[in-house]
Amino acid sequence: MSPATPLGGYEVLFLMAAEAEYGPDLRRRFTPVITGVGPVEGAISTTVTLAEMRAAGRLPDLVVSLGSAGSARLEQGGVYQAASVAYRDMDASPLGFARGETPFLDLPATLALPHRIAGLAQASLSTGGDIVSGAAYAGIAEDMVDMESFAILRACQRFDLPLVVLRGISDGAAPLEGLHSWTEYLHIVDARLAEAVDLLAAELLSGRIKLERRDAAP
Repeated sequence: MSPATPLGGYEVLFLMAAEAEYGPDLRRRFTPVITGVGPVEGAISTTVTLAEMRAAGRLPDLVVSLGSAGSARLEQGGVYQAASVAYRDMDASPLGFARGETPFLDLPATLALPHRIAGLAQASLSTGGDIVSGAAYAGIAEDMVDMESFAILRACQRFDLPLVVLRGISDGAAPLEGLHSWTEYLHIVDARLAEAVDLLAAELLSGRIKLERRDAAP
């Protein structure tokens, strides 16, 4: 059985980091692959899933990474589509590379995500293996932070698949004081992410977002 979900006439693979983000509103719309938390788990899970789907001749038409994010400047509980993703862990500047640029990869430090969902606000996203809180936001240029999306994007690029990233802001207005600071707004994020998925479905169904169908292995 394919892990992809039919959406707007296409097959869409939904990825989420943790069960805690997968609330009742999202559960009524799709079943995601739970990747685990962080860039390493995100990369491993996405790559294995896509490799298995390709071997079965059933690659998805689109991958959607969705869940929570932190931000000190965006609306708490608001949902945003990532317009670009950067990898804040990468710093090879002592070797002469720009911070965020992976050596010898021939990719810029910030990677754009081309598809746009009408009616959904856009924001820049920084991915890294650390939890950002309080004053640490001052050192991040991007609007919001997560722990998986850049890794998922790189896996998608290896399979030549488009990616849409949807993030609901769960924290960041105040310093984190424990796990409850993250979970407090997840029910709001769940409901608003579900609305964003509905917007994506409408864009796909109308043809405003057009995708290459990938129902067979390359």
